[in-house]
Amino acid sequence: MHAPLLRHRSARVLAVAALAALACRLNLGGPDLPSGGPQASDRTATEAASAWEQALADARTTGRLTIIVSEAQLTSSLAARAASGDSWLRSPQVSLRDGEILVYGVVRQDPFEANVRLSIAPVVDAEGHLGFELGEADFGPLPASEGLRRNLSAMLSEVLAGPLGSLATGFRVTSVAVADGELAIVAELR
Repeated sequence: MHAPLLRHRSARVLAVAALAALACRLNLGGPDLPSGGPQASDRTATEAASAWEQALADARTTGRLTIIVSEAQLTSSLAARAASGDSWLRSPQVSLRDGEILVYGVVRQDPFEANVRLSIAPVVDAEGHLGFELGEADFGPLPASEGLRRNLSAMLSEVLAGPLGSLATGFRVTSVAVADGELAIVAELR
């Protein structure tokens, strides 16, 4: 009589273990996330929004917009945007160096999870519109799907150019620089 009871318990233990394994995410690895970089905070995201508002207000009187955004402000703004929607990007961290915007984070698409490193270059077209080109996208062992690339690119463009984009017809971006932990945008009224 003990043998059937033992088999029944073993079957239950195996079933619970199988369900637990299904509930877990499968981590695919990917690039190492940087340590010691800027951490997201609501306060810093608010500071970034206020900096944009002030730069836009100043531009109305001077005819020229100048904004300098830090890695911490971009990290916080991106984290706030990721938290407010159905974004796949979690725990973003931004690095601004040598003309390049690097975004690190974790991408989740059930049941998979992978560390990610995105290389983004700011571009200004002939008409003075600011855009961002997603260059390299390191998602670990799997290639990034086109849908994932579009989703992340749209989210980054919204965070990085969104405040200026709402007034894009009134401004012409004259320069963009990325260096030493800062993103600088200069524009003039049309």
